[in-house]
Amino acid sequence: MKKYAYIGCLGFLAVITTEFGIIGILPQIAEHYKISIDKAGYLLSVFALVIALTGPFMTLLASGFDRKKVMLTAIFIFLITGVVSSFAPPFWLLMLVRILPAFLQPVYIATALSVAVSQADKKRENELMSIVFSGVAIAMVTTVPFATWLASIWSWEYSFVIQAIVSVVALAGIYFVLPSMPVKEKKSFGSQLKILGKPTFIISTFMNFFMITAWFSTYSYFAEYLNKTKAMDSTMVSYMLFVFGIIGVFSNWVAGKMLNKNIAKTTAFFLSGTILVPILLHFSGGNSIATIVVIAIWGFLYSPSFLNASTYMISSAPDSLEFANSLATSFGNLGVSLGTTIGGWIIITKGVGYNPWIGFFFGILAFLMIGLRSFYEGKTIL
Repeated sequence: MKKYAYIGCLGFLAVITTEFGIIGILPQIAEHYKISIDKAGYLLSVFALVIALTGPFMTLLASGFDRKKVMLTAIFIFLITGVVSSFAPPFWLLMLVRILPAFLQPVYIATALSVAVSQADKKRENELMSIVFSGVAIAMVTTVPFATWLASIWSWEYSFVIQAIVSVVALAGIYFVLPSMPVKEKKSFGSQLKILGKPTFIISTFMNFFMITAWFSTYSYFAEYLNKTKAMDSTMVSYMLFVFGIIGVFSNWVAGKMLNKNIAKTTAFFLSGTILVPILLHFSGGNSIATIVVIAIWGFLYSPSFLNASTYMISSAPDSLEFANSLATSFGNLGVSLGTTIGGWIIITKGVGYNPWIGFFFGILAFLMIGLRSFYEGKTIL
């Protein structure tokens, strides 16, 4: 039922607003706590690292519980994070409350996807999954830029107020719309762990990891990059996030349709942005119009990355949707953590202008993984 997919999308909106809403305010947080931008980036990279390290195990542990209760519990923890963070606590406490929801983020995503496709036929699964994942793009066009804009007018704490409000709305949607969904037949851990021995799944996992690392080496420092290399102030950055997101809503819809036809080709098409965008950013220079056009292209090619990564991995293990997706989420977030960490290091040692070229390098590695899987399966993506 599409209704379930839209509820999953609403919760995803809260999840992404909390995880990535901080991207637009990292410079302000660094200034407030008198720390360097790379240390402020820990708020994103540590969040992602916790997801990467605990996601599959948490998903396996939660796989036997009522899906509605699992989704409600996860979003409630995100609500607590938004509320506590809005009071500008000491940095160590801000870090702690950022970490807490990370334990349940992959559990929420895997459960929401499972709920969305629970009553659908195989032909519509990718389309319904794209509806859930559109929460990423919608957050990029609504709550993330809005929170950044509010922070630019008043203070960064208001960004977390928005996160808390979105979580309340998501909680209400899940509570009042979703029926109780007890798990009728729990799969054994052993049957789900079998996918770890499949070469195509392992190759797909590396593709996911390299692709997300490529994107987040620059995207994590979106505000810093536009501040320093394109001379945009915080208000202009919020507008750029809006452009980035509104294009992303459309591109997620396009990706959902394309994935139904060919998963490998669709993944390769959007992955091409990791190669193309660094080149375009370099040649756009200080031209504002050219930069806006490049950001639109960037938003189009980046936005379906988590959808593409999950679908690409699940396609190599179709009988273990929830566990495969939790691994996709974990390794994707490991990519977020590595990309953010390397990006922060490059900013300190070389300057933020070099960050897109990290993406270029990891994008090449991701393409090699797509080629390797296609070779292993005896297929061609061309």
